Amino acid sequence: MAFSVVMPALEMAQETGKLVAWRKSEGDSVAKGEPLLEIETDKAVLEVESPADGVLAGVDAHAGDIVAVGKIIAWIVRPGEALPSTSAPASPVHSVSEPSRAVAPVIPVPEDKLGQQISPKARRLAKEHGVDISSLRGSGPGGEILASDVLAAAESRSSTSPAADIETPSSIGRLMAERTTQSWTTVPHFYVVREVDASALVEARERLGSAMEKARGIKLTHTDFLVALLARVLAKHPRMNASWNNGTVRLHQEINIALAMAVDDGVVATVIPNTDRTNLREIAVQRRELTERARAGRLRPSDIAGATFTISNLGMYQVDAFSAIISPPQAAILAIGSITDRVVPVDGRPAIRPMMTLTLSCDHRVVDGARAAVFLNEVAAAVRQPENWLR
Repeated sequence: MAFSVVMPALEMAQETGKLVAWRKSEGDSVAKGEPLLEIETDKAVLEVESPADGVLAGVDAHAGDIVAVGKIIAWIVRPGEALPSTSAPASPVHSVSEPSRAVAPVIPVPEDKLGQQISPKARRLAKEHGVDISSLRGSGPGGEILASDVLAAAESRSSTSPAADIETPSSIGRLMAERTTQSWTTVPHFYVVREVDASALVEARERLGSAMEKARGIKLTHTDFLVALLARVLAKHPRMNASWNNGTVRLHQEINIALAMAVDDGVVATVIPNTDRTNLREIAVQRRELTERARAGRLRPSDIAGATFTISNLGMYQVDAFSAIISPPQAAILAIGSITDRVVPVDGRPAIRPMMTLTLSCDHRVVDGARAAVFLNEVAAAVRQPENWLR
């Protein structure tokens, strides 16, 4: 049986992906789960694994190609097996986030006034970097100008420029810049803030974390507790676990919390699926594995797909408070500051308590201020009594 390899979809708004590189050549033997190719989406550069054991055949896309989501780009066949007819349905179609998605049509590449073919991303990058596309020679099929051609031209120009402090961002840095600019300029953000007494959270982490590390070698962090608590509060506030989609509000059945993680030259958001049904120990294990893969540049498509809410924690960098930018189409993101001792009133007297600032950024098209305040108040209550929520 032949297995198709398609350009995966990682989010609702994604229409295309860029094939960065094949890890295998046509005719090579591959094993199920083995890295097969690298793709670049609007979120990150990712590895795609082979869907089955067999031989890579029928490769129909090459490094640098911009490919429509759902388009078959290769097949995994048994040795000696013929390629399936293009008119026959895939058996089965291999898609990372939408297995039943129909094969999408090839998106035509626009031409500029001089008749040159240029991808939409390349055109946008040329405008941003001030690159004259009429002077470029495309490296894509039929001489198509790709994003990599534009970036190479921009880098070459900057290397010969007297301004030696100009640098071209990495793929992750560029993607982060594009996504945050899009969010900041199109999503109507508003913010609600709470200071929370984290005494019970600190005590629970010290007690439960010490026991779990001693028994199972798993180190619990404050982030692990906060992810678990937030997921359980989200289950009671479905509007906060929603997204804006072409003029409509979509309420998600699953709660998939993403963690914003710092990597070289940028930030990626990795996802813990079904977070509300995942226990504290498993959250810690998944968070550690995702961190290791992100920092090694070995994220899988499933590692960043399907997020419904995001947490960004800068407490470990001694940041007291900050406001985070929403990752569309999600409705909100929670920014967490450091836990620091502060003087606060307790029963009418000044006392020192470990305090933490929570800042909730919301999309006003999905959530109003009152709804956001009620949600954040319940998150604060969960932080003050974590074990009541984690039983």
